[in-house]
Amino acid sequence: MTTIHKLLEAQGKQGVLALGLDRDVVEAASAYMADEENGLGFIYSGWAQCALPHRRLPAHEAWQMSSDRVKLIIQPGIKPIPNSDELEHVGVPFGAHARLILLFLQTEAIRTNSREIELGKSLRQWIKRIGIQPSGSSARSVRDQAERISRCRLSFHIHNNETGTSALVNQAIVDGALFVSEGGAHSDKSYLEVAKLSEGYFEQLRKHPVPVQEAAVRAIANNSAALDIYIWLAYRLHVLTQKRLVTWAALKAQFGPSYKELYHFKAKWQKPLALALAVYPDAKIEVTDEGLILHQSPPPVKPRLLTRKPA
Repeated sequence: MTTIHKLLEAQGKQGVLALGLDRDVVEAASAYMADEENGLGFIYSGWAQCALPHRRLPAHEAWQMSSDRVKLIIQPGIKPIPNSDELEHVGVPFGAHARLILLFLQTEAIRTNSREIELGKSLRQWIKRIGIQPSGSSARSVRDQAERISRCRLSFHIHNNETGTSALVNQAIVDGALFVSEGGAHSDKSYLEVAKLSEGYFEQLRKHPVPVQEAAVRAIANNSAALDIYIWLAYRLHVLTQKRLVTWAALKAQFGPSYKELYHFKAKWQKPLALALAVYPDAKIEVTDEGLILHQSPPPVKPRLLTRKPA
């Protein structure tokens, strides 16, 4: 993917677009290269190995997926129906907005060294900075995903292949929240104003944070699959001591469990992979018939930047 960055430097965006390359990939690489902000984000390493669903599931349905070392299970939360004694499932968080909210929560927790995070105006400002207008359908989606995150429970089942040991991280992401109603106390519309990360989740985040570039996130913020790949590469590449083949079957298990056939996954996964590489110029990988060959690469966030607090 280094080629597209060199082409942009030599010919500019319009010149590269004239070559017939994918417009979305060119736009992402161009936006990333032109972004002069140095904001940092942080996310728990478990999310680099397993991820949320990309599309809405039935509200009552749980989500599970596996990588070579981690299995993730997310159970949807429930809430009371207004003016009723009945309960309803909220549903599992999904899509790009859920990922962005999780990134915001975790970045703020690291930045402030506190489990309690004020969303409200802060989240809306950050979402806007990322490039999503906090109004209309986007605002409704952000509000919905924030509630889903606050009510769900998740389990990371972690297996160490070298020692044969297993561990279970079973907890809520958020164990305290303040919801503010829109339109009065009897309204069924509310938004999450304050969230408090669970103690267990916060400790795991502090022990195992993955730093990412806000500029990279901003350039691919509307593509949940590309966000997953970028975070995975940010976690994996810089710690490699030798090249590593990840087969297409393993990639499908981690990134495409909803695809029935491997060839469907391979065809659809090429573009989000290209988008992720467009915002990680130093990533060194090879795409082969067997899968991806990963090579040791510089991390997307230089170590010297980690001595500063994220913006």
